[in-house]
Amino acid sequence: MELEVRHLRALCAIADTGSVRKAALQLGMTQPSLTTQLRRIETSLGGMLFTRGQTGSRPTPLGHSVLSRARPIIAEMAALVSAARDAAGGVGGLRLRIGSIGSRAVTGWLRRIHQRLPDTDTTIHIDVSSNTLLQLLATNQLDVAFVQETPGLPLAVPPGVERRVLIACEPRFVCLSDRHRAAGRPAVRLRELAHDAWIVDPTADDEVTALRRVFTAAGLDPRLVHVRDATTAAELVASGEAVRPAQPTAAPAPGTVIRPLHGDPLTAQLSLASRPGSLPLPQLDALFADLMASYVDLAAADTTYRAWLDRSGSPLLPSVGSH
Repeated sequence: MELEVRHLRALCAIADTGSVRKAALQLGMTQPSLTTQLRRIETSLGGMLFTRGQTGSRPTPLGHSVLSRARPIIAEMAALVSAARDAAGGVGGLRLRIGSIGSRAVTGWLRRIHQRLPDTDTTIHIDVSSNTLLQLLATNQLDVAFVQETPGLPLAVPPGVERRVLIACEPRFVCLSDRHRAAGRPAVRLRELAHDAWIVDPTADDEVTALRRVFTAAGLDPRLVHVRDATTAAELVASGEAVRPAQPTAAPAPGTVIRPLHGDPLTAQLSLASRPGSLPLPQLDALFADLMASYVDLAAADTTYRAWLDRSGSPLLPSVGSH
């Protein structure tokens, strides 16, 4: 069997959905057809690519290796098709393709863009992985991307991609049940959460590595629970089963609170990435200003984050105070 791009798309769909059944629905196939195709691919490559269990399909080490090579190929193919169609038929109208990590700032960002550019066809691609967004940007599938980077764990920035820093050091807070013993504290120490399970998203860039590094430095070894579904994660936290890291601008789900971590052991740098020449500089400046304004609005409206900004003397504080 000779591997084709459609086979690589099938593997990525299984990995992304965590299920052969869901991947089949996404691909417009029947589950038996996709299962048969997967078996043929595995036979061709000489090993199992996924483990199957009650929790779904998870990539094996061989699967991770294949997927890491398959994704760039798919991205390049999509870019080729997009460029060819544009060249053949011409691009009608104005188009702006935005990528972003999950953030509440995105809603306000898009609202400002629509108000400023009402005749532009604006699309948004949300992904938990900043590295994936940067790859899409590098292959001309996005025009700009809102990304984050963990200190000490640099992103794989493709050649030709530039970043403009939005927030140099954003703290990561912790989300916990409103019945948790530390829920009433203005800031929570890591040791107070040493016996709690921590929810992490295994598909997020370096989240697991960053947490383990922080715990090791503090002499702690809490249990990590891998959860990709945000709704399930929120329910587990509300029930008191676990805690999880949270963006300072995040809104707490019912039954939960969000608190700063004492000493800010977890931080991230937020930036807007672009390719030189992909957009006129004034437009790029305006997109950056729109995103910053949206972020500042969220910070201004959140009493917990405002208090943290006040204590830390953040340069964002004057902007917050003016709103």
